[in-house]
Amino acid sequence: MNIAGIFERFRGILHEGEIDKRVQFLIEGLFAIRKAKFQGHPAVRPELDLVELEDQLTHEISLEDDVIDPETSIDVFKQDPNFVENERKYEEVKKSILGDESEDKEDADSGSDEEDDEEQMQIKDATETNLVNLRRTIYLTIMSSVDFEEAGHKLLKIKLEPGQEMELCIMLLECCSQERTYLRYYGLLGQRFCMINKVHQENFETCFVQQYSMIHRLETNKLRNVAKFFAHLLGTNALPWHVLSYIRLTEEDTTSSSRIFIKILFQELSEHLGIRLLNERLNDPSMNDTFESIFPKDNPRNTRFAINFFTSIGLGGLTENLREYLKNMPRMIMQQQKPESEDESDSGSSSSSSDSSSSESESDSSSDESDSDEDKRRKRRKRK
Repeated sequence: MNIAGIFERFRGILHEGEIDKRVQFLIEGLFAIRKAKFQGHPAVRPELDLVELEDQLTHEISLEDDVIDPETSIDVFKQDPNFVENERKYEEVKKSILGDESEDKEDADSGSDEEDDEEQMQIKDATETNLVNLRRTIYLTIMSSVDFEEAGHKLLKIKLEPGQEMELCIMLLECCSQERTYLRYYGLLGQRFCMINKVHQENFETCFVQQYSMIHRLETNKLRNVAKFFAHLLGTNALPWHVLSYIRLTEEDTTSSSRIFIKILFQELSEHLGIRLLNERLNDPSMNDTFESIFPKDNPRNTRFAINFFTSIGLGGLTENLREYLKNMPRMIMQQQKPESEDESDSGSSSSSSDSSSSESESDSSSDESDSDEDKRRKRRKRK
């Protein structure tokens, strides 16, 4: 069947009208390409056009011919006794068709490998050009992707040298902070990387510490985006909650910027989890050491500050345990003072008892001495 017959069949399909619009457009496009004499669609690409026209041998074969020999013997391996001779002839034919370019390239590659082995030199890039190019590649990949799944798939294909995983986390956080408003796209992308590899999870934990330590340098918009990004990671358990131990909520240890960061962080967590689930998570007995710095109980002043802070941001329900602790604090102090007073009274009674016993012993000794004196006098009287 030639090409004319194929297009006649396509024309019949169009006239029947039993196809959908998409297939109809495709067939009409084929007719337009044929009418333009297949311009832009060469039969042989230039890079594959290796044999000159006069050297080409054309074989016309029809599928309906019975003369075709399937040559099934080729499917069975047979040892060639003239293997070396046939390989030499094949190389000569290949050189006559392709030329000596491939051989020159192989020689050049082998020569360069030998030179590299002999020199054994390691060139260090002091200008950090490779690092800049890596950051540019990561940035363009993040910004050009349609959704977070496509971005994650492309970023995983980037070959990272050992120790460069941190650059991926830094660039993702930097792109997120540069947006006018927070985009959930970055949170989902960060969550995926944390779930895929624990190295990325540890790197994001390091980024949390670094961002919180330099939070006073960020603008309000960047601060808000960063806080919402980490709130997403914490709310989805992509980031371990023990990172909150780096936050110490006291009047001396916080600034206006860090208080805004903590406010947005916990408000976002309450939206993600709900106030009840968040309260259960914060009151988990196994995490007391982690949240001890956020809900301090070392000083009544710090305790009152934490209660007032969470109440002012609309999350006063998280401070029920703190309120109870602050309410019972005078009673606890009194209970601690009672054992001390009892110890002092016990020590006083013991000293008085020791004094009385000593006086009794002294009186006994004196009475004994008086008795002995009277006996001696009686004996003397009897002798007289």
